[in-house]
Amino acid sequence: MRALLACFCVMCNIAMAAGDANEGRRLVAEKQCENCHANRTMGDAKAIYLRKDRKVTTLEKLKAQVALCNSELNLQMFPDEEEHVVTFLDGEYYRFTAKATPSPSGDRSHTH
Repeated sequence: MRALLACFCVMCNIAMAAGDANEGRRLVAEKQCENCHANRTMGDAKAIYLRKDRKVTTLEKLKAQVALCNSELNLQMFPDEEEHVVTFLDGEYYRFTAKATPSPSGDRSHTH
């Protein structure tokens, strides 16, 4: 019974951790994240996600970076909003979740 309860708790945490990518896209626009990135990369906002020497190399680091931006820039996002942004960025650029669980078709042709 304990194992079943532990498994259920883990599954609930996974489900709760998944954000809404569309809401994340909206928040990135609302909080003007790409304007800040454009200033840091001399014009190409998306370069910060795509550069070879990026600091964000795991899903955990992505979550930490979003939380850091939220805190340092006083964006006033709640934890669930941070999760939405993480879900959007992961799906759009990083693909950490896709690497962990490949799609049934194996199609990973989406590029940016």
